[in-house]
Amino acid sequence: MPEARAKKGAAGDGAARKPAAHEADGTAGTARPRRRQARGEARIAQLLQAAASVFCTSGYTASSTNAIAREAGVSPGTLYQFFPNKEAIAVELGDQLLARWRDTYGAAFTPSHIELPLDRMLDAVLDPLIAFNCENPAFFVLMHGSEIPGRITEEHDTLHVTMLGQVEGILAGYLPTVPAAQVHRVADMTFMMFKAGLDLILAHEGEERDAYIQELKTAMYRYLDPLIGDDSPHMTPHARGGRTP
Repeated sequence: MPEARAKKGAAGDGAARKPAAHEADGTAGTARPRRRQARGEARIAQLLQAAASVFCTSGYTASSTNAIAREAGVSPGTLYQFFPNKEAIAVELGDQLLARWRDTYGAAFTPSHIELPLDRMLDAVLDPLIAFNCENPAFFVLMHGSEIPGRITEEHDTLHVTMLGQVEGILAGYLPTVPAAQVHRVADMTFMMFKAGLDLILAHEGEERDAYIQELKTAMYRYLDPLIGDDSPHMTPHARGGRTP
């Protein structure tokens, strides 16, 4: 009987120790999910970077999840742990790029730029927009492909309208006496000039790309200067004030 009680006591001690071990596991468990989450986020970033490269090389339509997995250096099974298909990858990548694009054009259209001379204002507005597109070629691919997921194209169209409205708002501040319909046409033409010039810029590299950037700025300057330059009859004294000839 004493021996039985001893065994029972040993079993009881073991049972008593289990909660402590469980608590230790729980403590480690709270850290492990965080580590798993960090690894998961790193893997997602790796897959999105690979997708951006594949989309730029092959185009969205011709790209495949297998090609993206190869570019990322993982198995297709690993990819499917995070994304069910190519469309989901494109949507996630598009969301991230659109968010960064919003930040970029938000900074580009800073109100203080309006006080600059026209040539310097064009530098201040165009340089960050062009740089973003050159540094993120997948953005152009996802925004202009014919078979891009509808969610991306819808958000891009909304963004297009927003940016056009900002350009129109800037021009309206310079041209308070010009009819709204004409201001809208000028804004629309200016925005289309930028988009067309950007196509040419992205199609070239190195010094040739720099040359096309300058060509775009020259074309926009010559178009806008008669309207909003210092000598324009439409410029108000307030808008002209503080600007160098």
